[in-house]
Amino acid sequence: MAELKPSPQRLVLRILGRRLPGASCGPYRDIRVGLALKTGCDSKDGASADQQEVTWETQIEVREKDGVPTFRGPAVNGPPGERFLYLTWTGREGAGPQKMFRRAKLRLDAIPPEVLARALETGLLLGELDLTAPDGMPVCASVRPPAIQWSAK
Repeated sequence: MAELKPSPQRLVLRILGRRLPGASCGPYRDIRVGLALKTGCDSKDGASADQQEVTWETQIEVREKDGVPTFRGPAVNGPPGERFLYLTWTGREGAGPQKMFRRAKLRLDAIPPEVLARALETGLLLGELDLTAPDGMPVCASVRPPAIQWSAK
């Protein structure tokens, strides 16, 4: 990618989640979802899962290393070449405390090169996804296109 440089280039990364599963799902209630920072995500960091949509923003840096994009930032997790963002789901079972019960990995290595190139020009990378899995529970596991649509705005 010609747009990549060895020095870091900053972007705003915005995640737009739609079709949330609701505040009660399976055995859980008071469900919340948040964009996890490297230090974790507890219930006060999350948004209620009964909203129509939710948006998070974070700053990331992108640079070229060995011919491929490398991502860094406060919400970027994973080893080089396998970077991702975590969406962390918390909820209560019965009278228990709020606790994490699912995570979704939004895979940065799955961003189409042409989208990343355009985002480096505009300064904004957008990821849009449904937050309810086909089984009605919160989305989890690795999330790649077409489950997430990446675009530059």
